[in-house]
Amino acid sequence: MFHALVAIKQVPDTTNIRIDPETGNLVREGVPAIMNPYDAHALASAVEWKRKLGGKVTIVSMGPASFTVTIREAVELGADAGYLVSDRKFAGADTLATSYVLAQVIKTIHEKDPIDVVFFGKQAIDGDTAQVGPGVAVRLDLPIITYAVKIRDIDLAKRQIVVERKTERWTEVVEAPLPALVTCEKEIAEVPFAPLPDLIRSLRYEPEVLTMDSAGYFDAEHVGVRGSPTVVFKMGTPPLPEAGEKINSREIGVEAAVATAFAKADAAGILTSVLGGVR
Repeated sequence: MFHALVAIKQVPDTTNIRIDPETGNLVREGVPAIMNPYDAHALASAVEWKRKLGGKVTIVSMGPASFTVTIREAVELGADAGYLVSDRKFAGADTLATSYVLAQVIKTIHEKDPIDVVFFGKQAIDGDTAQVGPGVAVRLDLPIITYAVKIRDIDLAKRQIVVERKTERWTEVVEAPLPALVTCEKEIAEVPFAPLPDLIRSLRYEPEVLTMDSAGYFDAEHVGVRGSPTVVFKMGTPPLPEAGEKINSREIGVEAAVATAFAKADAAGILTSVLGGVR
């Protein structure tokens, strides 16, 4: 039986993001919360493979009690069980502390009910670090495949997974042993409409809640602010780019206009970096 675990996060809808000009922090009050879109597509892929192979999908999320809504949404989309890691002592966690907490939970679940594939979204749209999935893989000593756009095959008998992953130049096909961790692009699977039975079940679903006091899970030195060495000095909105100089090719000729543009780009160090591999 196939067992997939999907880590999901509730994030502010970035179409409504504002920055506090005094503190430089994200303004979350009054901003609608949604399931992180990359996580939703990762979940859709996990559910697809559950239905192909038979098995179940487990959800893990870290955050306040309000995250229960997002776990119910995951159940609505086909997940079978959910864990919410929620405690004020986890507040202020950076990606290092977050990956520690999630890794501890996943490790304990795996010991009770072995996991075949751990799914993460490529990144969260509020932090954009893409660090938590790889951080969990390192802590659990799992092979990791990032930027996955398609899972070609999961062979439980051979204990292997074959994945297409996106790079800057081409698509790679990667084979890895199970269990493995995959971080997913949106192309991995379409988020489906919820079947009626799952929708009804999700309305009553209550996830298992884990706190700092849950026995055998967490070391206080590695969670929350205490376990977070990252310091954010400032956040803000980058200035809008200014318009460049306009060159009228009709007045000076096409060849002269192109030569002028290339000269300016080369002087800025742009052309050399772009064409360096061609020369």
